[in-house]
Amino acid sequence: MAMRGARAWDAHDAYLFDVDGTLLRSADRIHVDSFSEAVEQVTGEQISLDGVTLHGGTDTAILAEAWERSGVPPARLEVHREAILQRMAEIVESRRDDLRFRRMPGVVAILDWLRARGTLLGVATGNLERIGWAKLEMCRLRGWFALGGFSDHFPVRADLVGDAATRAQSRLGRETASICVVGDTPRDIEAARSNGLPVIAVATGNYSFAELDRLEPEVCCSSFCALMEWPR
Repeated sequence: MAMRGARAWDAHDAYLFDVDGTLLRSADRIHVDSFSEAVEQVTGEQISLDGVTLHGGTDTAILAEAWERSGVPPARLEVHREAILQRMAEIVESRRDDLRFRRMPGVVAILDWLRARGTLLGVATGNLERIGWAKLEMCRLRGWFALGGFSDHFPVRADLVGDAATRAQSRLGRETASICVVGDTPRDIEAARSNGLPVIAVATGNYSFAELDRLEPEVCCSSFCALMEWPR
């Protein structure tokens, strides 16, 4: 655990959780494969995610980068973008029964703890909205969250975090409400910083505690279990 700042980690008015690597981890390739499958079905073109950084990325930005690497003219993506994104969501939803996830350690405990304190809980994820909610539903986590920020219209993670934070403040009825971002990648930390928001970094994804703590988030922990064990 590493703590910075005077505010207790559980004293914010609302929390925006990343999904993949933070709340859950996928044990299948359905979402990953939906990019190339949707592009081929809609346009007949071939793309690959080889060389594209997925961790902390957004579905819309990942699609754009993979498309660019394929050498297909960008204008062709613009014509078909919405149809491709819609088809991606349809592919994932049609294979819901094959989705395989595991919750990250301590997830239910921390969500229960924060909800019991009357805290507003939301998600801020690079997933498309339909895909993000499908994952949470299949992992039996959907019921904790009142709102979500997704990448459907926000290729840049900082923008979707900012939009979710604004809607959380509106839901709370206070522009001064304290909104905390929770994520497992440097991009989550950067997105929080871009919006002037505090962040809890949890090293349950592909980045180590040391890599995340080097960026000086307000809180850095090895897992939600460690966070819950921290004296309050």
